Order: sequence, then structure tokens, then C-alpha cells
Amino acid sequence: MKQHTTEPDGRLGVLLPGLGAVATTMIAGVEAIKKGLSQPVGSLTQMGTIRLGSKADNNRPRIKDFVPLADLNDLVFGGWDVYSDNVYQAAVNAKVLEPGLLNAVRAELEAIVPMKAAFDRNYVKNLDGTHIKEATTRYEMAQALIDDIEQFKTNNDCSRLVMIWCGSTEIYMEESAVHSSLASFEEGLRNNDPAIAPSMLYAYAALKSGVPFANGAPNLTVDIPALIELSYLTNTPICGKDFKTGQTLMKTILAPGLQARALGVTGWFSTNILGNRDGLVLDDPDNFKTKEVSKLSVLDEIFQPEQNPELYKELYHKVRINYYPPHGDNKESWDNIDIFGWLGYQMQIKINFLCRDSILAAPLVLDLALFMDLAKRADMSGIQEWLSFYFKSPQTAPELAPEHDIFRQLFKLENTLRYLMGEDLIAHLDLEDYQDLASTV
Repeated sequence: MKQHTTEPDGRLGVLLPGLGAVATTMIAGVEAIKKGLSQPVGSLTQMGTIRLGSKADNNRPRIKDFVPLADLNDLVFGGWDVYSDNVYQAAVNAKVLEPGLLNAVRAELEAIVPMKAAFDRNYVKNLDGTHIKEATTRYEMAQALIDDIEQFKTNNDCSRLVMIWCGSTEIYMEESAVHSSLASFEEGLRNNDPAIAPSMLYAYAALKSGVPFANGAPNLTVDIPALIELSYLTNTPICGKDFKTGQTLMKTILAPGLQARALGVTGWFSTNILGNRDGLVLDDPDNFKTKEVSKLSVLDEIFQPEQNPELYKELYHKVRINYYPPHGDNKESWDNIDIFGWLGYQMQIKINFLCRDSILAAPLVLDLALFMDLAKRADMSGIQEWLSFYFKSPQTAPELAPEHDIFRQLFKLENTLRYLMGEDLIAHLDLEDYQDLASTV
């Protein structure tokens, strides 16, 4: 496959629908890193290593030195938002990063002004956008987004683009007839079908333009046959959904360990408080349901109670999110886990994670931008399951169950990179090392 992966020549435009806390934290961070003011902690592409060959070879290069990824200095940022604030103003309002760091990259951030957003308050009732496009139909709105994409590419002299959804969680939606095929979807655009959400307009515009699209929210968006079909027609990668950051990150680390040790779980109660724009949006029950469905799916897929009824058939999983403005972007989560071990004896685990939601999400956005660009240059179209590592509710082929175990997700991601570069895949058996040792005895 290596010969089919083209080099990342030229500038890479990173388009972000939703220039709120997550997006501005990522952009400011990249600009600070480029100036040598900070380190890209949490970014697998920048700080992660990958083993090549036998363990005895001790060959573990940085991923960015092994795979032909775009250089941070070649990234150009843009996006859309329902508010007209430039990225510096938006970052100040988000109150995630310290003023000193923001001021050090102020000029770069002020130069990024959002395009008017495709917005419909019916899908995000607790936001009242003022910087929005006007259009008669969804088809006209999608065409306006396509024009934005082309104009951004031209104005910024980009050779390639990617799009990462960093916007709000939309109301809960299920797949319907208008989503069943590209033909029905495009007819729905012209008929202004309300089952086509704003996030789908961005995804459609990206895919029509051949721009890879990653969905960072739990919205339905590209999890529909119509847009999957379009992704293959235009040879464009897609992936999602819902960035795996705080509480769910902890679940996908801890639950595989409990399952690996064959320890039983009877209950897992999770609650969160946060006060950023995400918390405000999720304060509406219809939007919360979208997030709840995403978060609830994790444990069932890891524990598989139908295969392990003695350990997990009684599992009761409850998730709560509460809007609490004083915390701002500093999300706090509590988990109470009731487990049992040898002879059925009961035990408990308590987790209190005081995390910073956008600090955890920002490196995911960067990694997805770089990996999705790589996938496009490697001629990989459609669903990119190998990027499940980054999502709460990974997108897979319809007949396949998602993998939620973060360690298995990382294993698949690394083997995909080895495959792309023509390296041997690693199964972690390491039998050859011990056979060599035996031959010397």
C-alpha cells in the first residue's frame, strides 16, 4: 500500500463547523505549539510512538516520523459558527485557556473569522444563533456551504481540505426514508425535508467536494446510507461519532480491565456537571437523549452480557448530565461501580474525574484532521473504522458491532498504519524472540 499513499504536499485546510470551546482550544494550541510555547500532549500523531518489527529490534519511531502526515506548519484553519466572534474572541469567551497563552497567539487567532453557519434552532433549542445563512431550502443551504468550501480552499491556497464537526449536539434522530439513499436524500434537500439536520448539510457539502468528514458529536449525521453512499462515490473517508473525552474515556479504559479479569458488574452509575455551551445545549431533554444513547452503548459492547450472563446480565447502567454554569468547561464526573469477584463477594469502585473537556478533545480534533487527510491520500474511502479510538460511538459497517475497548482500538489503528506503510502487522505473540533464545541454549 505504501506506493499508493501520496505525500502531503501543500497546505491542508482544516474546516470546523462550530468554532466554540473545543475548536478554539485546538487552534490556539496548534499555534502555540508551532511557536514552541507548548507541547502537543494528548496527541497520538505528535507524541505517540509505534513499534515496528520484533520487540527485540527496539524500533519505536514517533508516528509523525513513520507516517507521511501533514506538518503543523502547513495547517490552515477556518470554519463556521452561529456567532460572529473571531477565534480569539471566541476562545476568550470559552475561558478554557489562560489569557497569557491566548495573547501570545492573538494575531493568528484574530485572523480567523467564522463563516455564517447553516443553523436551525429546531435542532438545538437552547442556542439562539445570530450569524446564520439565509436560504429557502436545504438544497440552497448545502450549495452555499459547498461554495464556502471552494472559496476557502482558493483564498488560502490549500491543496487539500478536511472537515471535523465540532458543533453542538443536535436533537435525537433516527434513520428515516429520506436517509435511505443518495437519490432520496437529494430529493429531500430540494423538498426541505425536516429529517435532514444541519450537521448533515455540512457532511453532504464536504463529501460532494471530496473533503473527508469526521463527526465529533453524537448526531446521526453520516451514519446514514445516503451519505455513506456519497462517500464511496466521491472516494472520500468518513468517521465518527462523538469525541471520546472524559467519563466515557475512563469507561473504555476501566471496563476492559474488569472484563479481562472476569469480574462481574451489577451497576454503573454515571453523572456529570459542566457549564460550557455543550452543557447548555444538553440541558434540553431532546438533545440529551442523543448524548445518552451514545454514552450508554459503551458498556454493553465491552461486557457483552448475552455472552457472559453470569457476570453482566444484571448490569444496570445509568447516565446523567447536569448543566452547572459555575464550572464552565471544567467538567466533573462521578462514577459508582458495583462489582463482584470470587464467590460473588461484593466490591465498589468510585471515580471522581475533574477533567477539562476541551483540553481532552482538542488533540483528538488535530489527530483526526491529520489521519483523515492521510486516509484520503491513501485512497481509503467510506467508513474509517480504524479511527474508532477517538469516538464514544464508533461508526462501523451496518452489519458489524463497534469495538469500544480502547486498547483493541489502538491495536487496530497502529496495525492500519503499519499496513499503509508496508510494514509487517504485529500480533504481539513475540514467539520468534523466544524461539531464537531457545536455539542458543
